[in-house]
Order: sequence, then C-alpha cells, then structure tokens
Amino acid sequence: MVTFLLTNHNHLVMVLHVKPANANPVFRALADPTRRAIFEELTRQGEQTVHALTCYAGVSQPAVSKHLTVLKRAKLVRHRRAGRETHYRAQPDALAPMVDWLNLYGAFWRERFDRLEALLERMEP
Repeated sequence: MVTFLLTNHNHLVMVLHVKPANANPVFRALADPTRRAIFEELTRQGEQTVHALTCYAGVSQPAVSKHLTVLKRAKLVRHRRAGRETHYRAQPDALAPMVDWLNLYGAFWRERFDRLEALLERMEP
C-alpha cells in the first residue's frame, strides 16, 4: 500500500492507494478504442473468429491480432483453435479488478460529497 499526501485548501488530505496493480492491465488494455470495441463486440455477439473481428474492427488482420494479444494478456479474452481458425470469446469476469477499483474510489468520493453537503448545510444562514 502506498500513501499519497495532498493538500486541499490548507488542509492535509491522506489518500490511500490500495493495490491497483491488478486493475492496471485491464485499464491499459481497454484504454485503446479499437481494443475496447473488439471486447464489446465479443461481449455482445459471443465467440467470433479473427476474420469476423477484422471485418468488424475495420483494421488489418495483423492489427486485430495484436489487439487480441493485449486483451489476452489482460485475461479479457480467451481463444480456441478450430482447424485453421482461431475463435475468441470475452471473459467479462476479468473486469473484476477494475470494478473493485471503481467501487473503492466511488465510496471515497461519496463520503467526501456527503461531508461537503453537511458542511454547506451548516453554512446556510
């Protein structure tokens, strides 16, 4: 765990950075719009071949293969070979580290906004 200290209007604020390393490969993989679109297509349409994904993505087959490699490393997709074709399917459970990270910071900011609201209510005449 790493702790960052920030100042906020002359008040010291401590922000805990709790093991986001698990979410980093997922964030990195989905940061690219083409990879995100491929992942979304696999999530919506189910298992597809590289050829079908190439037609969908509108980029070259080597580019799609590189994007799929990044998605595989992040465990967002799985593949299986059937003859000469490779079929890919989404692994939505791999989004769990990202969801956990978002929930952590969602709770953090909800608490801060609740405090701000209480302060503003006390300041009203």
